[in-house]
Amino acid sequence: MQRFFSTTDLAQQKSTRYHELLRIPTMSAGLYLLPADSADTQSPHAEDEIYYVLRGKAHFRVITPEGEQDREVSPGDTLLVLAHEEHLFHSITEDLEVLVVFAPAETG
Repeated sequence: MQRFFSTTDLAQQKSTRYHELLRIPTMSAGLYLLPADSADTQSPHAEDEIYYVLRGKAHFRVITPEGEQDREVSPGDTLLVLAHEEHLFHSITEDLEVLVVFAPAETG
């Protein structure tokens, strides 16, 4: 089983937005790439997620049972999204590179 991963090589592959790094039953992780001025078209997931912003600037919106939250995000920010919550990146002003961790592993 691979234990070490490089996001640098994946970030250069701009052909798709999501590049999976690892998958085991209890979690999966990948690199999510969104160019500046693009639209994030993701749908809610059946898994909990953690996003860690590696590069870029954008806003992030999540709709929780307590209401809508929206804030600017930049490198070093960590975001938690619980399963089935609506969420998206928007107002992307700089190419965004985000490490995503799903628990349990993403089902699609």
